[in-house]
Amino acid sequence: MTNFKITVTSDTICPWCYVGRKQLIAAEKLYHQLHPSSGDTFSVNYMPYMLQPDWARGPAGAQDKQAAYVAKFGAERAKQMQQRLRLVGSEIGIDFKFGGRIGNTRDSHRLVWLAKKYGPDVEGKAMDELFQSYFEKEGDITDLENLRKIAVTVGIPDADFRKAIVDSDEGGKEVDREVAQAQMKGIYSVPNFVLQDKYQVDGARDPETFVGILEKIKAMESGNA
Repeated sequence: MTNFKITVTSDTICPWCYVGRKQLIAAEKLYHQLHPSSGDTFSVNYMPYMLQPDWARGPAGAQDKQAAYVAKFGAERAKQMQQRLRLVGSEIGIDFKFGGRIGNTRDSHRLVWLAKKYGPDVEGKAMDELFQSYFEKEGDITDLENLRKIAVTVGIPDADFRKAIVDSDEGGKEVDREVAQAQMKGIYSVPNFVLQDKYQVDGARDPETFVGILEKIKAMESGNA
């Protein structure tokens, strides 16, 4: 039996990180369908990355999402990227929208850090709700009230959220350190997947490709490669 330890470095405003999470979930399901008697398990841990670390925190530091895309990529390239994302998203259950605001994601990562205290299921739900809010509901995930609603939705008590996220900077040092560690490891694009603490996979991969990677790792670790 193999426990696949998967560390995912991602940012909550990265569209391909949302795609990558959906594909990883699908890959786990497909793996179990292909190997129903393996007894293999998955342990997934999400680590933070910040695409806009220098922007001011909170809604005051956020910008119009569409304007930010155009400023970074140009109007035509931004349009092409969004068309591609809509196509990819439609195939895996993501209804990408590109209105709303984009900003510093440190507080959203602090929420994920808090969610880990409640177990991996709550951590995963927090990632899902953050992605869905930002990419499908055009929500502002720099806004603490929006983050509070997400926290309550995934099972974090309101009082715990307020104490950790609103009334203090709980998790802030940890998030900052983990972002810095990702860069020291040479991670400059996300999503990034590290399996068994040593096998690195850059970028989102379709479920079939990911399952192939998992099968190769299992074969190598069992000496059957």
